[in-house]
Order: sequence, then structure tokens, then C-alpha cells
Amino acid sequence: MFRNLPTCIALLSIVATSSVSLAGNNYKKVLPSTTWIITADGEDKTSTGTGVFIDQDRKLVLTNAHVVGDSRTAVVFFPEIKNGQPSVKRKRYLDKVVDLAQPGKVVAVDRKLDLALIELGKVPDRAQAIELAAESVTPGDQVDLIGNPGGSDILWAYTSGTVRLVYDKKFKSDHGEHEFRVVETQTPIKPGDSGGPVVNEEGKLVAIAQSFSPTMNLVSYCVDISDIKAFVASPWKAAPLSTKAILVNANVDHQLHSTGHYEIKRELSSGSTQSVFVSKDTEYFQRADVRKIWSLVSVDKNPPSESLLMRLMRQSSATKIGGWAVEKNGNEEYMILYVAKLDATASSQAVSGTIEYVARIAGAMNAKLNVKSEQKTASQTLASWLAQ
Repeated sequence: MFRNLPTCIALLSIVATSSVSLAGNNYKKVLPSTTWIITADGEDKTSTGTGVFIDQDRKLVLTNAHVVGDSRTAVVFFPEIKNGQPSVKRKRYLDKVVDLAQPGKVVAVDRKLDLALIELGKVPDRAQAIELAAESVTPGDQVDLIGNPGGSDILWAYTSGTVRLVYDKKFKSDHGEHEFRVVETQTPIKPGDSGGPVVNEEGKLVAIAQSFSPTMNLVSYCVDISDIKAFVASPWKAAPLSTKAILVNANVDHQLHSTGHYEIKRELSSGSTQSVFVSKDTEYFQRADVRKIWSLVSVDKNPPSESLLMRLMRQSSATKIGGWAVEKNGNEEYMILYVAKLDATASSQAVSGTIEYVARIAGAMNAKLNVKSEQKTASQTLASWLAQ
């Protein structure tokens, strides 16, 4: 029974040595294609993640949409490699931004696939575009990953694992709703590894890291190469700017409301002031990004009357942008709001104009629903009628 035990041990040793050698070669091969990405949102909060350099001619870096968020710019670092080994201390890269980083522009985002492309003006000589695999992996295949785990002072961390399944998945995460072909792996992906290259035994890109399971240990989700290729080949859609950046660019006076949304107070021709709110986040469906702008007109314990609902419906059909909505708040009160939804990539001027329009429509209805005892002047009456 144990006659060939020494031979078996020798064979296992050879297999283990080959696996270690293969993993080491993959790390050295993929490292020049791996990037560390820093972005900043409209609140001046920075976030970091990982990316992979995929196109030498077009100078494109691929990462997750949730890594870039609403930012349209990014700082991209390639590893500094000496004697075959990378410098791994984050502080060194931050201290030598001019020498080791490249500014980039976010040129495409798909939130459903959770993918984004960053275009660089130039790339260092040490950078090498990764080769894309012709097809996906299958369960049981071994994969390697390089990432930049958050909460650590080191970069370019290597990990490996096994493919569990490859399947289509629709799910929600902290970053929104997603739907893509998932490569589910038994690998310890951590925050900060998002966007990192997942490669096969030949060092070719088969997926990028996306997230990890909150309930199962070492189970991670990656975006399959088929969705990556389709995304890169599709018409690119720019990432929307953050709400704060839009308002600043449009020179719109605003303040951060306790709800986290942005409040703009507009003085109307009638002399009254109407508050308009702009959502802090963008909503999206597939590749359509939407920014919501609204104004509250009234709050009442009683539901709106039939005649009022008919009036709101008639005005909704006649208005140029948006429409009326009736919602319940947490106190079981009925709120009447005027709501406009605008393409989130629309210009700052378009957002500013929509804010003005929402303020006028809401202000006119506010005057009708909250009639004061004193009689209006002729000029006030004319102004309220013209605002409809």
C-alpha cells in the first residue's frame, strides 16, 4: 500500500514547485499592467482602487465604475519595479506623484456592469498592456489576482484561488444595482482590490475583481471577460459629474441639507422664496443616468382632493420638464412635490435652468394652495399667472 510513497511525495513536490513557479511568473508578467487608482468626488473625499492597463495605443485603463464613482478624473500609478520587485509602500508613491503617477480622464462608465475606462495622456515605458483571454475560464480553473487592499500601507498584493462558477448574476450592492456575467472565485478579495486583474495560468485577463460575498468566506465576484470586451467595444458613455461639482460650475448658491441633498433657495417675482433640492446621488437604469431635482409645495395629513389631483395631472401634461408627484412621508403625511429628472451628464447650465424652472412651477402652485388672507396686487397676480 505504501510501496510507492516516496515516488508520490516526489511527484507532489514537483507539482507544488511548478505551481509556485507558475504563480511567480504570472505575478511578474501581470504586474506592469496593474495600476493603483485615486479619485476624488464632489465632496473632496478621495477613494482608491485597482485597475488594469488594457490598450497601449488608446492608453486605456479598465476598472470598476464604483472605483471612479462620479469623478471624471483620476490619478493612475504604475508600479515602480527594481530588480524584478515592485516598491510596495504607498507613501513612496504619494511622495513621488510627479514621477510615478499619470493624470487620467474617465471616458466611459457602465454602472450595470460596474465597469469604467480611464484614458491617459501618456504612459510610462515600464507600463505594459495586458493580453485579453480569448474566452472565459471554467469551474476548477486556477486564477491569480493583483490588487491594492485598502486599510494597508502596501500595494501590489498577490493572491490566487479557484474558479467556483461562471454564471449570469443580477444583484444589489452598496454601489447600486448590477447585472453581469460573474466569475465566482475562491479568493480573498478585499476592499481596494476592486478593478484588479484576474488572470488565467497564461497570465491573460479573464475578469476583473468586483466585490466579495458578505456572507460566505473567501467567495468573491469578478466581471467576466465577455462583458469586458463588449463594454470596451460599445459606444462609450461619459461619467456624470457629482452634484456639488455641477452646482459649483454653474455658480449656483447652495447648501448641504440635513438629508444629504443640496438645497437651493430661489426668490420669485412674487417676493416669496422657494426651496429646490438636487439629489446628492444619480439614479440609473442600465446605461441611463438621471439626476433628480424637486421642490416641496405642501404637506397635509389629509390626502389631496380629487379636484386637486386633476389639476396636478393637467399641469403635468402641459409642463415642459418634470411633473407633479404625491408621496407619503414617515409621519403618514401627504406631500405634494414638483419633480424633474434630467440626464446626469447634462451641462451645468442645463441643471441651473432646470432649477429655475422647478422653482417657478412649484412657487406658483404654492401660492394657489396656500392662499393668504390679504389680496394680491395686480403685479403679483400677473406674475403668478405667467409662471404657470
